[in-house]
Amino acid sequence: MLSGSRSARSQPERDPDGLPAAPEQTGTVLRQAVAVFGRGIDALVAVLLAPGCAACGAPLEAPAASPVCGPCWAAIVPFAGPLCARCGVPLPSWRVISVAESVCARCRRAPSVAAAAAIGAYEGALRAIVHALKYGGRRSLAPRLGALMRASGEAVLLGADAAVPVPLHRRRHRERGFNQAADLAACLGVPVLHALRRVRATPSQLGFRAAGRRANVRGAFALARRAEVAGLRLVVVDDVCTTGATLEACVAVLRDAGASEIRVITAARAVRQRLE
Repeated sequence: MLSGSRSARSQPERDPDGLPAAPEQTGTVLRQAVAVFGRGIDALVAVLLAPGCAACGAPLEAPAASPVCGPCWAAIVPFAGPLCARCGVPLPSWRVISVAESVCARCRRAPSVAAAAAIGAYEGALRAIVHALKYGGRRSLAPRLGALMRASGEAVLLGADAAVPVPLHRRRHRERGFNQAADLAACLGVPVLHALRRVRATPSQLGFRAAGRRANVRGAFALARRAEVAGLRLVVVDDVCTTGATLEACVAVLRDAGASEIRVITAARAVRQRLE
């Protein structure tokens, strides 16, 4: 009986005609079974828990797939050209025509980075999704945001030696439990180098104007112990760029440490005025 049961278990899977199923057929059946199981889990969670979208609050149809609904992801509006060649901020078309090098006025006055990019403006669905990651602890959003950052910042990431996340102070890190910038950096397809440390706890930048933000983070960052960045092409990573004060402070430390080129990529960027 024992040998018979072993023999039965070793029989290859067969198709409806009694012939052994091809490997690709078996794989297809398994994929279909997994998909059906996934839809069943989504339906069960949706009925029992009725979770809402982390961005808009609407009931989720597929909560196991993402804490953000499909319409919110679809509502993200990526930046479209023309963009400043250095900081990635949208430019009015006339400026590109009238200036040989298509850079914004701020970058012409004081260029701070070689290149920068963001998915889109810090508003609407993108702002809500970033908030869900940063303040709601929805870390599962990082891979999809990272994929959008890769798409929008392909040129910024090309040839980079490492991605450097903006660090949190250890006290803030303990409170939050994670660093959203580090989570995003890990999803960019570039080696992550924790080259910076936050040496001074600072109040939230919310409520400060541009000058106040720069003063708030002055001296807040330093090179991490045993970090070697001389000659490297680095991409500083953060969730949002508002006035750029935090990023500029990080860039200054890396530049002083000998990095050969510094770029910036964020999930979102605040745009001071909407362009017609």
